[in-house]
Amino acid sequence: MCLATFALNAHPDWPLILVGNRDEFHARPTAALSVWHDQPLLGGRDLEAGGSWMALGDNNRFVLVTNHRNLRLPKPENARSRGNLVADFVNSPLTAPDFCNQLEARDYAGFNLLLRDTTGWYHYSNIGQRCQRLGAGVFGLSNALLDTPWPKTLRARACLQQQLAQGLPQPESLLHLLHETSRPKDAYLPDTGLSLERERLLSSCFIQSADYGTRASSLLLQHRSGRLLFVEESYTADASISGRRRYQLQRPLLVEADYC
Repeated sequence: MCLATFALNAHPDWPLILVGNRDEFHARPTAALSVWHDQPLLGGRDLEAGGSWMALGDNNRFVLVTNHRNLRLPKPENARSRGNLVADFVNSPLTAPDFCNQLEARDYAGFNLLLRDTTGWYHYSNIGQRCQRLGAGVFGLSNALLDTPWPKTLRARACLQQQLAQGLPQPESLLHLLHETSRPKDAYLPDTGLSLERERLLSSCFIQSADYGTRASSLLLQHRSGRLLFVEESYTADASISGRRRYQLQRPLLVEADYC
């Protein structure tokens, strides 16, 4: 995942609303949202390294990972895949703080984790090496630390806040919440060590180019009853919809998964 905005206990009926975009090279092989055949996990799958970017476990655990982009920081030799952290956490017996504390930060290039276990929601980055428990609110996460005021992160969070102000969340509107392609002025772009042309490309919420762009949008919406909706919509390089998968879930999460 490269951009996400989420609301925790900010709506009386919907304690969890999360929307995210996964940006990736179009040539990288990917499996769409599904129940994994070899693990009790629901999520998309990177078929090159075997990991994921966002997934649920049947133990009510959730995890989302984003890369932390700063080319000026040293990259570890033989770095482990950050996508494997998703299944590692879902399958771990450790609490979220204990899981984060036992990670060897130097084994990975920069990353962020958004985690949920039975004790609550947490954010962790191996850049700051701090596991932060999250309270109620609306948050934004991209390829910097949580709520870093990049223009796209601020825009994503503002769009979700606007949806919340309108009352009952509409799944279709939420799924396409981050489809904005406008770009900020150069003066507001982050400086992560990329060329100006690349920073411009990556500055929109929805990214489109021939080789790299937004491959999928995801929506996770949970009602106070425990009922949960997980939707993923996939896109081609020209931003056409190539598929959609939808799971309506009850607890335990994967028992009544339904695909359409």
